[in-house]
Amino acid sequence: MRQLGTAGGGGRRRGASGQQWPVVLAVVAALAIAGCGRKGSAPPSATGPAEVTAVTVTPRDAPAVFEFVAQTQSSRQVNIQARVSGFLEKRVYTEGSAVKEGQVLFLMDQRPFQVQVDAHAAELAKQQASLDMARANLERTKPLAEQDALSQKDLDDATGQFHAAEAAVEGAMAKLESAKLDLSYCTIVSPVAGITGAAEQQDGTYISPQNSLLTTVAVLSPIWVNFSLSENELQRYRDEAARGLLRAPATGEYDVEVLLPDGSLFPHVGRITFASPSYSAQTGTFMLRASVDNPDGVLRPNQYVRARIKGAVRPNAILIPQRAVQQGAEGHFVWLVGKGEAAEQRPVTVGPWQGDDWFIEEGLHAGDRVVVDGFVGLRVGVPLSVKPAV
Repeated sequence: MRQLGTAGGGGRRRGASGQQWPVVLAVVAALAIAGCGRKGSAPPSATGPAEVTAVTVTPRDAPAVFEFVAQTQSSRQVNIQARVSGFLEKRVYTEGSAVKEGQVLFLMDQRPFQVQVDAHAAELAKQQASLDMARANLERTKPLAEQDALSQKDLDDATGQFHAAEAAVEGAMAKLESAKLDLSYCTIVSPVAGITGAAEQQDGTYISPQNSLLTTVAVLSPIWVNFSLSENELQRYRDEAARGLLRAPATGEYDVEVLLPDGSLFPHVGRITFASPSYSAQTGTFMLRASVDNPDGVLRPNQYVRARIKGAVRPNAILIPQRAVQQGAEGHFVWLVGKGEAAEQRPVTVGPWQGDDWFIEEGLHAGDRVVVDGFVGLRVGVPLSVKPAV
C-alpha cells in the first residue's frame, strides 16, 4: 500500500515537471529573440541624413497686391422720360440693344404739337404786322410833332403803340419757340451711348407726368467697379504702413485690375476715382470706386467680379512658399537648415498671402535656409542632406 502511494506521488511530481517545461521554453525563446533584435538593430544615425529641399531667404522689395469682391455699376444711368403729354406712337429701338448718342428711341404723335406751332406762327405774323403799322405811324407822327402840327400827346401815343407792338412780337416769338420745342420732344432720343433697358410703356399708351418713364440707358464705358474695406482691414493697412511694412505708391494712385468670374484678367486697367467720406452704418465698411474703360461692353452693370489693387510695395519683404509654413499648437513655424546641417525649428509671424508665397513679418532673416520639401520624419537635430529648391 505504501509502495502504491509512493508510486502515485512520484507520478504527480513527474506530471508537474512536464507541465513546467513549455513555460520555460517560451521564456528562453523570448529572451533569445530579444537578444537577436538588439544585436541586429542600428542606431538612428546609421540610417543617414534626411533629404530635404530648401530655399535661402533673400529680402527684397515686393509688390503688395490686394483682392476684394467687387460689383460693377454704370457710370451714368439715364432715365428716358417723355417731356410732353400725348400718345406714344412707336418704339423705334430694340430692347436691350446698344445705342449711340442721339439715336431715336421713341416717337410720339406730333400732330397736336404741329397744330400749336402753326397757330403760334400765325400769331407771330399778326403781331409783326401790327408792329410794322405802329412803326410807320411813329415815323409819320414824329416830324409833325416837331413842327407842332401834332401835339406831344399824339407823339407819346404813337411811341407807346410801337413799343407795345414790339413786346407783342417778342411774346409771339417765345410762344412759337415753345411750341417748336414741344414738337421736338415728340422725337425722343438717347442723350448718351450705352445699353438700353426694357420699354416701360407700349405703343398707343397716353403718356402723362404719372407714367412718363419710358426706358433707361446705361453707359458701359467707362464702368465703375465698387468694392469695400472693412474697418479692421483699413486699420491693419495703416498699422503696416506705420511699421514700415507697407509703402504706398509715390503718386498716391493705385492700379485696379478686374478678374472676371471665370478667373481671367480683364484687359483694361482702371484707377480709383472715389472714396466714400464715411463708413456704412449697415456694414461698417468703407466704399471705394474705380473707373475702368469698357469699350467692348464685356462688363455689365451689377456684375460680381474681383478687384485686384496694385501699386503699394512691401520694402525688404521676406517671402517663402506657403508649403514651407506649418502650424502647431503654439502657432506657425518653419524648419530651417541649422548649424552643422541639422534640422532646426523656428516660430514665425506670418502676413498675407501673395500667389503661392507667404509674407513673413517676424522670425526669419537674410541668409536663413528654409525647408520647403522633405518634412516626413523631420525632428530637431536630425542631420540633413540639402538640395536647393528650383
